[in-house]
Amino acid sequence: MEGEMRVGFIGLGIMGAPMAMNVLKAGYSLTVWNRTASKGEALRKAGAAWAESPASVARNSDVVITIVSDTPDVEEVILGPDGVIHGARPGTVVIDMSTISPHATRRIAEKLGERGIEMLDAPVSGGDVGAQKGTLSIMVGGKEEVFQRCLPILQAMGKRITHVGPNGAGQFTKLVNQIIVIGNTLAMSEGLVFAAKAGLDLEKVLEAVSAGAAGSWMLSNRGPQIIHGDFRPGFTVKLQQKDVKLVLEAAREMEVPLPGTALIHQLYHAVEARGLDEEGNHALVKALEWLAGIEARAQE
Repeated sequence: MEGEMRVGFIGLGIMGAPMAMNVLKAGYSLTVWNRTASKGEALRKAGAAWAESPASVARNSDVVITIVSDTPDVEEVILGPDGVIHGARPGTVVIDMSTISPHATRRIAEKLGERGIEMLDAPVSGGDVGAQKGTLSIMVGGKEEVFQRCLPILQAMGKRITHVGPNGAGQFTKLVNQIIVIGNTLAMSEGLVFAAKAGLDLEKVLEAVSAGAAGSWMLSNRGPQIIHGDFRPGFTVKLQQKDVKLVLEAAREMEVPLPGTALIHQLYHAVEARGLDEEGNHALVKALEWLAGIEARAQE
């Protein structure tokens, strides 16, 4: 069993549920809460305690992890009427692993700090596969000493864990990650549609280019799904668009031009317009397929 540190976990979606299970498997005492209670059933059966509110999670935890959809959701579960802030004691650590506005993160950290509650922003990359295997990349903003204290918990969920600076730095780093991810997604999509139009064997094309300079996580993990017509989400178009909006808002504030990101945002709009926002973010390829009049699918 890991020390005496009690962990709370709020948000049991595609990412949160397997992440919480890995914390439990690492030997931590775990208390969980989710807006839809049924999503906590497997964790309860595995030994986690169920709490009736985020505040109740905090009352029973030394470290509270949150991973929910968007900035307003994080503000609600941490600062809302039944939020973590009302159950946490001075010295409690809140680790927000959602992807939200860096500026909102800093505001939340300040409000928690007024009550002696520490905060780390620790967004993740690696999709549902990384969440299940405990191999996520985790980029962490906050105080160095708080990061070191919580590192063993983070190591239960991730493989590459990097302290990148003060509060907000984790979120800014995640936005860098998302700029590069969607750029890779567009490059992959254009390449596969081009290959399909050229009449190439897409299985062999993937084999040929994945190991060279064109290789990427996206190509290796999502390329095979595209050519086999598998658009089940590891990360949905809807959530990807939420992150892209955060990128573009931050870029506008900093006066950083991101023409490629803006273009991809519009291509995802085309996917959303056809009601496909719950498909995986690799469904970006469909916008290119519609433009080209061909599907990038392997011959079965």
